[in-house]
Amino acid sequence: MSDSELMFRPAIELAAMVRSGEVSARELTEVSLARIEELNPECNAFVQVDSERALATAAKIGPGDARPFAGVPIAIKNNRPVQGLRFTYGCPLMSEHIADYDVSVVRRLREAGFVIVGTTTLPEYAIQPTTEARIFGPTRNPWDLERTPGGSSGGAAAALAAGMIPVAHGTDGGGSLRIPAACCGLVGLKPARGRVSLAPQRGEALLDVDGVLTRTVADTAAILDVLSGYELGDASWAPPPVEPFAAAAARPPGRLHIAATTFSPAADATIDPLCAQAVSDAAGLLRSLGHEVSEVEPPWRGDGLKELFGVVFSIQIALTIAYSGMVAGREPTAADMEPMTWAVYSMVGQLNAVTGLGAVARLQNFCRRLIAFLAPYDALLTPALAERPLPLGTLDTAAPDPMSTFTRAGLFTPFTPLFNASGQPGISLPLYQGEDGLPLAVQIVGRPAGEAALLALAAQLEAALPWAGRRPPMLG
Repeated sequence: MSDSELMFRPAIELAAMVRSGEVSARELTEVSLARIEELNPECNAFVQVDSERALATAAKIGPGDARPFAGVPIAIKNNRPVQGLRFTYGCPLMSEHIADYDVSVVRRLREAGFVIVGTTTLPEYAIQPTTEARIFGPTRNPWDLERTPGGSSGGAAAALAAGMIPVAHGTDGGGSLRIPAACCGLVGLKPARGRVSLAPQRGEALLDVDGVLTRTVADTAAILDVLSGYELGDASWAPPPVEPFAAAAARPPGRLHIAATTFSPAADATIDPLCAQAVSDAAGLLRSLGHEVSEVEPPWRGDGLKELFGVVFSIQIALTIAYSGMVAGREPTAADMEPMTWAVYSMVGQLNAVTGLGAVARLQNFCRRLIAFLAPYDALLTPALAERPLPLGTLDTAAPDPMSTFTRAGLFTPFTPLFNASGQPGISLPLYQGEDGLPLAVQIVGRPAGEAALLALAAQLEAALPWAGRRPPMLG
């Protein structure tokens, strides 16, 4: 096996190879660092590469290490603190800030034996579904270097798709794992709300959750076992699973009743025919596997839902901006951020507390009705994206009317944000490859706190249409 192929092996297999002595943790880390040095200039996926510490960590890992992912390289999205590394949120105010602690997710990854090789790019304040922060420049999709890898975990997806690392950390506040997974041909699970702790900064979050991008459902399930669970002081948390997620993913899902739709939550979004065809083909595949599939039109238009989510999401953004101001020791100004970010921050500044809390309450009320509508079904099948991966520069955060860019972003990704609001788990699966040569994914959404059943279904689909062997053209 060539060194370059090592980074395309599942993380579970790499850990087993380290455990048996077939390959050393240092060898894996050296391969990862060499591929980053070779390929990152084209993709621009990394904020910082931590070669020295990664090699030192790997040198301490030997054969027989019982930790589940001992010796496996990983990168952390640059909106989570990694002790000793720059922690930027993609914004100028924090561009040189050095984190002095590990967030709980990073600590858990270290405890599982992962070797952190660096941190990956994101759009400013993780707002956009593309990754083109002003302070970093555009991150490019390995499948087409003139297109976006998605966002906001775009650097993570680009690094993984190009084979610089075998697995990548990311976060999802409106689709930020599922969108780049769809753009780059990867598996992207948004866990259920409260499944992964946000300690120590926050006790809970309405929209935001951590996870990983992988090439296989088995890796996703096994790493969720590492990340999930209560941390001291959490205000709320998802109920623990009855068995490990890895075990659930290895079981047949049984016969399920699955709802399917291409009915967009955004009335003004146009669904690309390839994205719609992927849902139709996936529905046919599910029927061939013995499942019942019913076409539905969920009740997600009207009531100003798109605008309502935009307000709640914007409040989350504004809180992050305020945090960056605390780090910088001063009030953020327009000069500190991209025009679209400033427009969002200014809009939230004009809201009063009653309006903001009212928006959250109204969104939760809608989600209760949506979950009730979906209650007869075991899962929901939708497009992952409404469009093919966008050409770089499509979403211009310095446009004359910057809020038009904020609105335009929602037309690209209308199917992902609602499930951040509802808290349901959702997964993007790269079942197909389009006529344009780009990955073509669908989204499957599970019941509340239902990752186990969702992962079992995803694994069944992966076995029927394997995707892990596909390689981006840039790799030759």
